[in-house]
Amino acid sequence: MLQTYSQCIRSFCAYASLLLLAVSFSQANASTFDPFERLVMPGKLSTAHVKYEKDCSKCHKKFKKGGQSDLCLDCHKEVAKDVKAKKGLHGKITNIQSRKCSGCHHEHRGRNANIVPFDRDTFDHTRTNFELHGTHARLVCADCHDSKEKYRKASQKCVGCHEEDDAHHKRLGKKCNDCHVETIWGEAFFNHEKTDFPLKAMHRNVRCIECHPNERYENTPKVCITCHKLDDVHNKNNGKKCEKCHTEQMWSEVKFDHDKDTKYKLENRHAIVDCQACHKGDVYKSIKHDCYVCHKNEDSHNTLFGKKCKSCHVTKSWTKIKFRHDSDTDFELKGKHKKVACIACHPGDVYKDLEFVCVSCHKQDDAHEGKEGDKCEQCHNEKSWVDQVFFDHDLTAFPLLDAHVITACEECHMSSVYQDADVECSACHMKDDRHFHKERLGRNCGLCHNANSWRKWVFDHDKQTDYKLDGAHVGLECHACHQKVVKKEIKLDSKCVSCHETDDHHNGAFGPDCERCHATDSFKNLRLRR
Repeated sequence: MLQTYSQCIRSFCAYASLLLLAVSFSQANASTFDPFERLVMPGKLSTAHVKYEKDCSKCHKKFKKGGQSDLCLDCHKEVAKDVKAKKGLHGKITNIQSRKCSGCHHEHRGRNANIVPFDRDTFDHTRTNFELHGTHARLVCADCHDSKEKYRKASQKCVGCHEEDDAHHKRLGKKCNDCHVETIWGEAFFNHEKTDFPLKAMHRNVRCIECHPNERYENTPKVCITCHKLDDVHNKNNGKKCEKCHTEQMWSEVKFDHDKDTKYKLENRHAIVDCQACHKGDVYKSIKHDCYVCHKNEDSHNTLFGKKCKSCHVTKSWTKIKFRHDSDTDFELKGKHKKVACIACHPGDVYKDLEFVCVSCHKQDDAHEGKEGDKCEQCHNEKSWVDQVFFDHDLTAFPLLDAHVITACEECHMSSVYQDADVECSACHMKDDRHFHKERLGRNCGLCHNANSWRKWVFDHDKQTDYKLDGAHVGLECHACHQKVVKKEIKLDSKCVSCHETDDHHNGAFGPDCERCHATDSFKNLRLRR
């Protein structure tokens, strides 16, 4: 018994040494065949995997038993794609244990072992992406699956098996299930409501071949005129939009209402006019809702009054006029304007380029040569162009005050061009200025004089100038200091020497600043300043 136990110990040590040697050899050169792995291999691989028999790492991960399925999917990429998408036979497996490849596919059982446990008779087709219904459930596998191809290669489209049964010769495309069902190929249905041309009323009773000759279903015209060309009693005069008047209930039944279905309501005489009287061609093409289009020959104004006939004429009668200038325009006719003929003011289109300004008609009557502007109504009125003229001078830059109010216009305005009149006082009072001041006090007469009277004047030298008058200066006459002619503004030197140069006994030796010694009450009165 002890000898047997010792033999077992020695055998175990030899086995362990061999195992360590094998592991060291495998680590030294992992890509070469491991003789130890050959010793522990449970059996030969199937014929399909025999090429991997010397490379265990193709299917096994050391120390990771669960990684075997990942290696399988690395080679079987189509299966891996199904698993990831959760479709097909392998993708729909929900059992965790079955999802391991080794759960169904067993290796190391010899060359002739069947590693694909598949029973055609008991296979549940619902586990695939194509469930069998109707006639398909009674078919045998070979009817759809070629023995030389993988089962997954079988087409899932009807045309894959029924191409020879296509009586439409591919003209309806490849979506056979739009019309056919799985119970029987010859039984077909089609829901026309799902198309962009749902069938209504009488169209439901029409045979398919009447709209789809020679089974032409694609690009079928959807306009009425295509089928109803022979029913067009209008001889193309009313265009091709038949649906505007006709319905699917009956071709002879007309629904068109001109008042509701168009933007032009037929009233009075228009309601009894024949359609062709206004619609010479296509009723929907180039039709204008314009009186002039139809009534051009009735225009007694010879186009002078434009084309807006409805401004004056009505639909009851062409000769009846409704236009009232006072209420229908922004220019009320008053005075002599009431008796003026229309053409006198409207030589052309009455609505085009018409200006409500007097000068547009009275330019030749303008005696002011246009210099008074375009607002003739400020002076003239409709009663008479030349009589009863009025004008508010206060609206101008020169309002009339006091004596100016009673002054005749001609005294200031030498011509009818009133704007040429100068608003400066000197323009009218130059003679008075030359008589009294001899142009020594400038042109700004308004500093002293006012409109009450030319002879009444007021001027405060202390407040209105920069030179205050005191002492002997208070009683001096203006011209005593203002002796030179001034054209515009007064610019007078305020230094004493400018006036007292002849009184300077020092002959300029003490400079021009006389006020340092002299006072304004008397030039002889001295006051010495430091």
